Amino acid sequence: MRAIVVRRLGGPEVLVAEEVDEPVPGPGEAVVEVAAAGLNFIDTYHRSGLYPVGLPFTPGLEASGTVVAAGSEVTCAAEGDRVAFCTSLGAYAERTVVPADRLVPVPGGISLDNAAAVMLQGLTAHYLATDTYPLDSGSTCLVHAGAGGVGLLLTQMAKRLGAVVYTTVGTDAKAEISEAAGADHVIVYSREDFAERVREIGGERPFDVIYDGVGKATVPAGFGLLRRRGTMAAFGNASGAVEPVDPLVLSSHGSLFFTRPTLFDHVAARSELLARSAQLFEWMRDGLSVRIGARFPLGEVQEAHRALEGRKTTGKVLIRP
Repeated sequence: MRAIVVRRLGGPEVLVAEEVDEPVPGPGEAVVEVAAAGLNFIDTYHRSGLYPVGLPFTPGLEASGTVVAAGSEVTCAAEGDRVAFCTSLGAYAERTVVPADRLVPVPGGISLDNAAAVMLQGLTAHYLATDTYPLDSGSTCLVHAGAGGVGLLLTQMAKRLGAVVYTTVGTDAKAEISEAAGADHVIVYSREDFAERVREIGGERPFDVIYDGVGKATVPAGFGLLRRRGTMAAFGNASGAVEPVDPLVLSSHGSLFFTRPTLFDHVAARSELLARSAQLFEWMRDGLSVRIGARFPLGEVQEAHRALEGRKTTGKVLIRP
């Protein structure tokens, strides 16, 4: 079978399609025939070495598909089950072995493409909006990269919970997409300083929380936009890793909270993984829109990574074995 194998760290060119052995499940594992794998920025961090992974490896943490084999001691998945996962490496392949307790059932009415498109980004948006800073009808938030996969889902969830939502995007076309997702105020950062524009719209410090997946380019300016005891949730590094922050910066801006959450810590228990994914799928059936911006065949995964890192994508990008 074919899989993408990374044998050295670097740019997209290190993503090479190879013929590899068929996976065999061990105790507690299942083999999933991949219908679609999700492309995420964390895949580029693994590829580059920002987040270390032992070599060689097959990238991809997120996919949907059908169980084709189950190992001994597996009670939560069976052959023929439609499933999805988001925290098990090896999704860029025709078939992959996954710990069975990391699989979630995909309910009827949800396509496998849509399931693959929301597992990592949708569950990330879910914990940000419901746990990192629980939004409600009195909240005002900023979502950076509002036309990206997390941004579109987080915007919709924030509106569902009653919040006022500002977003930043890079182009007018992306602004239209963000507005369609429900954003109240959309700022095109490529032609105006986002912090200045925020103050023009909402005053000096309008935000209870900033959800920042961009990182280095945006976090420092965000501190000055948060209300007293506001929260900066830096959950990604699309522009590079955030420089170290002096705790005195947080106190000088009003006793701010600064957190760097990850999805892994919010779905560590199977019960939490199932509860979050069940609510996510329920919201999808109740109108939460999933935007799939592009689909790339497995052999064109290098081009997919270049498009993502070049900010040329909107919504979710899928890899199709």
